Amino acid sequence: MRTTHISRRRMLELAGAAGGLAFTGAIHGAAAQAPAKRIEQLAPELDKIVATNEPIVQLVSNLGGDLGPAEGPLWWKEGGYLLFSDINGNKRMKYTPGQQGATVFKEPTNRANGLTRDLQGRLLACESEARRVTRLEADGSTTVIANSFQGRRLNRPNDVVVKSDGAIYFTDPMGQAVPEQWDLGFAGVYRLSADLGTMTLLLDQFVVPNGLAFSPDESVLYVNDTRRGIIRAYDMLPNGMLAKQTERMFADLRGAEPGVPDGMKVDTAGNVYCGGAGGIWIMDRTGKKLGRIIHGYSATTNLAFGGDDWSTLYFTSRNELGAVKLRIAGIPVPVQKKA
Repeated sequence: MRTTHISRRRMLELAGAAGGLAFTGAIHGAAAQAPAKRIEQLAPELDKIVATNEPIVQLVSNLGGDLGPAEGPLWWKEGGYLLFSDINGNKRMKYTPGQQGATVFKEPTNRANGLTRDLQGRLLACESEARRVTRLEADGSTTVIANSFQGRRLNRPNDVVVKSDGAIYFTDPMGQAVPEQWDLGFAGVYRLSADLGTMTLLLDQFVVPNGLAFSPDESVLYVNDTRRGIIRAYDMLPNGMLAKQTERMFADLRGAEPGVPDGMKVDTAGNVYCGGAGGIWIMDRTGKKLGRIIHGYSATTNLAFGGDDWSTLYFTSRNELGAVKLRIAGIPVPVQKKA
């Protein structure tokens, strides 16, 4: 295997240029020999979630590239397929279980990153190159739902989730290749009201806000701070804002092995799944580490539940799409609207 040495500065430039943020794993261990795939049990409770002998399957390889990873997996239940982003390739890819490889679903995508669906089932995308969040309408047209805050352009929207009341939450880390005078001077986490009329800055103290997810009852919002290697948790207020005084560190996922917190998902029992050092960590609702899916890749960029029963965990790395079958279902997307 040919080993290429890339300076830390160059790696940060490459990650920023593509809007990808899974660079820590590439710096610390991409060239190292990959560990054997396995599921590591750290607590007895893992037995209810996944069998330790469950195979970790590589579905697609040779994705992404030096300039950016595969990202944003999203299960499309009606069609029985998975969509995901190839940021460097500027493509939206489609993987259908049982078929070989993946096909191009859309090109170009403004180097889209995180994907999700709103309550009406429309696709939402964080377009890192265009520095905006968009919605794909039923007629194929595109609606820009967020591209600025208080008159200043967003940085590079990264990940997005939708609450059951229709409100949209997204992260906007720094990383623009060429700073401009009308840029924002901070990385933010935002809430956009369901009618798109009000955009609120929720958090601005993160170094790199990245993946985010709600607990099943939506009483807690989890937010990754990729550069610090941690997940923070916040209780929700009835109006959709955060009770900031409840901020707490939910989990520290740093370690000697490559990988940082990036995309994140939660299952129907409240367990949290997130990339970190050495693979995908599985934690209960208190932050207790139950186990780790060691897939052997240098980073975990994002996750998605899918399959007919929502119990297949799909994951992307810099260059691969993989999957593992779980014993518990994830929270479906779109989330069910509250009555």
